Amino acid sequence: MNFPKIGNLAPNFKLLNQDGEQVSLKDFRGEKNVIVYFYPKAMTPGCTVQAGGLRDAKRKLSARGTVALGISPDPVARLDKFREKESLNFDLLSDEDHSVAEAYGVWALKKNYGREYMGIVRTTFIVGKDGKLKHIMDKVKTKTHHDDALDWIKEHL
Repeated sequence: MNFPKIGNLAPNFKLLNQDGEQVSLKDFRGEKNVIVYFYPKAMTPGCTVQAGGLRDAKRKLSARGTVALGISPDPVARLDKFREKESLNFDLLSDEDHSVAEAYGVWALKKNYGREYMGIVRTTFIVGKDGKLKHIMDKVKTKTHHDDALDWIKEHL
């Protein structure tokens, strides 16, 4: 996988959130650190655990000037159902054509039960208030993802 380079501006994007509203990474520049996390599919077990952790950590993240944005190839309507069902308190963004996933190097060949297919490789990017990529988490554990991201932010930002 070809990730963007740490220290460079993170690739910008404009995607629709669960409410059909456009969200751009540039919207946060100068104001917030951003956890941009890519996940394969809404309402699946691992993605639900990961999103729930970030939901529960929102207060701690906010105290560190940080917001989370979840990106998947799911359509807006599915993201709305996922957010509602799990009471998520952050934006989920729809990347149906996976162009943003490709820009971040996380759209790749995957294997599951002997079947090969293209899909999202679960990866998290931490973007500083200056818009620059600060850290890449490519070995994500869904159960501790929120704590791992928060620990890195506490130590480095």
